[in-house]
Amino acid sequence: MEHFKPFTNSELKSILNKRAKETKFGEHILLLPDFNDIYEQLLKLDVTYVIFGIKEDIGIFANLGNTGAYRTWDTALKFLLNTQSNAHTQPQKVAILGHLDFENYREKLSNLNPKKKKDLMKARKKVSKIDAVVTFLVSQIVKAGKIPIVIGGGHNNAYGAIKGASLALKKPLNVVNFDAHHDFRAEEGRHSGNGFSYAFSEGFLKNYFIFGLHENYTSNQIFKSLDKIKEVDYNTFEAIMVRKSLKFKTEMQRAADHVSHSSFGLEIDCDAIQNIPSSAMTPSGFSVTKTRQFVNHFAAYDQVTYLHICEAAPTMETDAQVGKLISYLITDFIRARESH
Repeated sequence: MEHFKPFTNSELKSILNKRAKETKFGEHILLLPDFNDIYEQLLKLDVTYVIFGIKEDIGIFANLGNTGAYRTWDTALKFLLNTQSNAHTQPQKVAILGHLDFENYREKLSNLNPKKKKDLMKARKKVSKIDAVVTFLVSQIVKAGKIPIVIGGGHNNAYGAIKGASLALKKPLNVVNFDAHHDFRAEEGRHSGNGFSYAFSEGFLKNYFIFGLHENYTSNQIFKSLDKIKEVDYNTFEAIMVRKSLKFKTEMQRAADHVSHSSFGLEIDCDAIQNIPSSAMTPSGFSVTKTRQFVNHFAAYDQVTYLHICEAAPTMETDAQVGKLISYLITDFIRARESH
């Protein structure tokens, strides 16, 4: 499979930091013995969750955003594998596949100027190629009866996650998106701001709930457009956390009522989390604890089909902050599903 880089035993050993009288998460996860037919291999594995990364930020570049999200997978993996293995984390339920690598695409970005329409369209064509690869891999995992946990890259990859799951299940998917932005922009060529609008117009996305829209960064035209689509619902961060006219728990339930009557995807955009390095980092957002509560709430539904964590952009200085955050969210997701 083009762009796919399997995670190997030798890489695992190089990342693990073993300590006496401790067992780490990475000591109990499973790896695929053979990558010739991922679907057939997954059928044989007694796991529930299949984790893979996407090392790209081309979709963010194509949306005129700040790049850096390609680093997230390596950061997240390092911290996840060195999390403690115990009755609360259950790594034996997890397979780690590897990652999708688009380094050759990223190298070409250095020669592109996003202010030039021609260059922008070149980047957006690359995003469409990424879509196809993500779609295929997610479809194979879901078809094998497993739950994909997708880490890294821009929010453009929501499209591939939705389409892949939808094709595997042979029906449209619902989605709840924890995000400061709607990502329902015009179909002007693929980028990180229109994954949901493309998926909706093509019939892969049905009900869509945006949780925590930032009022300062959502145009009046978008609010009017969203209000006209009966399948789309939302709330705003300000209504929940600033004015407190809406309650966080009540709104989580309202969002669940909108999506959980059928298979749904769970999207976590790190732009929504306060002071987390991301493509559109915010000084005012949900806390990490609120984000963990959100994941815990939605993971407990049998209908949840995948988890996608995106848009984080770690630097060397913020490696631990981002790595710990994502490992918390992954283990919260697994814990909620296994204990409900």
